[in-house]
Amino acid sequence: MPRLFGFADAARKRLNDAEAAVLANAASRRLADQPWPQIADWVFAEGHRSTMGGRMRPATLAEILANPAIAGLARDENGELVDVGEPRAISRETFERLEQHNQAKRPASRNEDREYLLTGEDAVKFVCGLCGTPISSAPSNSGTRGYRCAPSTRQHPGGCGKVRLSADLGEPYVVQHVLAELAKPEVQAVIQQVRDTLLAERPSIEQRLAENRSARRTLESRYGKSPVLRDAVDDAVPATVEAARRELVNRLHEAQRDLDRLIEEDAERLRFLNQLEFLPRAEVPDLIRWWQHAPMRSKRAIIGAMLSRIAIYPAGRGSRTVDGDRVALDWRVWDEPAAPRT
Repeated sequence: MPRLFGFADAARKRLNDAEAAVLANAASRRLADQPWPQIADWVFAEGHRSTMGGRMRPATLAEILANPAIAGLARDENGELVDVGEPRAISRETFERLEQHNQAKRPASRNEDREYLLTGEDAVKFVCGLCGTPISSAPSNSGTRGYRCAPSTRQHPGGCGKVRLSADLGEPYVVQHVLAELAKPEVQAVIQQVRDTLLAERPSIEQRLAENRSARRTLESRYGKSPVLRDAVDDAVPATVEAARRELVNRLHEAQRDLDRLIEEDAERLRFLNQLEFLPRAEVPDLIRWWQHAPMRSKRAIIGAMLSRIAIYPAGRGSRTVDGDRVALDWRVWDEPAAPRT
């Protein structure tokens, strides 16, 4: 029986440390939503081969990471995972998370080539330069990837519908500028100096965010429809109570708006702090090569850490290029302390 990639022998009693490290990295990339073909490309680019000496195929890599043996596990007669006491390349927790992740991703696997760098839950703020409406991903009539400002509708009011951008033109433009900025020694020096200091904010922001969201839910559930206030109106002098009711409702709405503002500010700050963890350390020797094989989630986070906003504008008549007149990049000054809370 041939040996399993990650182990030094067919009996799986000893790990091949270099291959085990590859599997751990590959598992992390998959959990960060990177498609199997890109992970396999990374394995090959790093100089690793299959146990037969050939290039690792995406399906082969997926099969290896689906084998419980890489986590020192086996399945019993009921299909349950049990620890067999063998060496492990990844932890049991990582293996179980990987199984759940792959099961959840199967229905969407055909759309992996439709990934967009500049939109998504964890992407940079991306808006129309004409009207300020968030830009959405939208394939062109020919099916190529693209971005656009959607026209205003009753369900989604506000868009002007006048701006479109090819993803194959716009994304490389943004990446080129972000990597160039990130490669500057002075920028790297700031990153290394303040990263840990900034990340130390995260626990307090997470706690405050949770408390404010809880307070917001309490306001909505207890006072959103104001049944207590309506009952009071029925049992008292209408004019007097109605004036008091309006005053109280106005104060409640003001409190809700204040909470919404604080929640939005803290959520944005927390999103930025989370993105800092994805910034490559100074010891990364080849930033461009690192980027080529990074998971999409990491790429989006890095762009969000370096840029506070991207705005796009209409192209000139007949223009097929992307430049500073079409794509405006607002660079984040993220080494400055957060503004004091009021």
